[in-house]
Amino acid sequence: MSTYKKEVGTAVQNNAGDYTGAVEGQLWYNSTAGSFQFRSFTTAGAWATTTAMNTTRWGGAASSVSPQSSAIMATGASTVSDVNTESWNGSSWTELNNVNEGRYGVWGTGTTTSMIFFGGNDPGSSPTASGDRASTELWNGTNWTEVNDMNSVKRYPGGAGADSTNSLSFGSFNGTVKITNTETWNGTCWSEVNDLNTPKSSVAGIGADNTAALCVGGNVGDSPNVNGSAETELWNGTCWAGVNDLNTARRDLGGAGTNTLGLVFGGLKPPGTWYGVTESWNGTSWTEDGDLNTAREITGQASGTSTAALACGGINAPGTYLNPVEEFTGAGAPVTETITTS
Repeated sequence: MSTYKKEVGTAVQNNAGDYTGAVEGQLWYNSTAGSFQFRSFTTAGAWATTTAMNTTRWGGAASSVSPQSSAIMATGASTVSDVNTESWNGSSWTELNNVNEGRYGVWGTGTTTSMIFFGGNDPGSSPTASGDRASTELWNGTNWTEVNDMNSVKRYPGGAGADSTNSLSFGSFNGTVKITNTETWNGTCWSEVNDLNTPKSSVAGIGADNTAALCVGGNVGDSPNVNGSAETELWNGTCWAGVNDLNTARRDLGGAGTNTLGLVFGGLKPPGTWYGVTESWNGTSWTEDGDLNTAREITGQASGTSTAALACGGINAPGTYLNPVEEFTGAGAPVTETITTS
């Protein structure tokens, strides 16, 4: 005869009241209520398509910590305007004052009232060092102002930071060379710090400030068009260390959240496989989550949290610019269910 202990390996826990130590999928007996209770499994998060931006684009910069009801999207390669800035209020997009220098392959950090974007490449140039940029622009809620440059020109860097005073930039292309360069921003200037372990570009950056961040996936190897990576590196404020890999290797993926609760989505496996794959990070490992409705790469590179993120624009074929915007709603915490018996 099969028993719960035989099948699961432990007897049913007897607890006076709710068993707060229960893990997902665990059954216990609530002696106070006189009933069996069960901690349900968390369901996956999901993406929902919402109002498109006014300007179709890819490779732009998004405010990194904005909730779904408030966000900024700036610059990026576009068939209409490379300098356009738009704000999101949870239901529609409104055009704001333009950036000073339009470019693609940038990264943005900060809020809707205090944000910077950095790096990138001139949309009118070939992807070489002559088109790469070290420039940084600061948003004060109304206008963009050029501020101090990074120490190295770069396109497709990763980044992290909850506001415009404590950001991090890491990895990138410099011409056709992938670099390990890492720089911190203190609100006034950039300073070089310890490098990544692996040269890479087109990564996802996740993190609340310049003391704790993740560098995820990216473009590695000798050719700029061959390899997508599953590597994850953790920044502790001083140096980078390798941690558990993604389940799906890719480059040009979006990222949101913190170094303990993160999210990555989309991306490309060269030469032409676009992903809608989404993975969530719990501080130790990656778990597959609900896919994007439209597979794509080079979305607005960072916007939101691990449970409330935005994916804006992107591409999913050479020369195909996308306008769809999707909202991610993360899975809720597992709940306690009472099991009725007759």
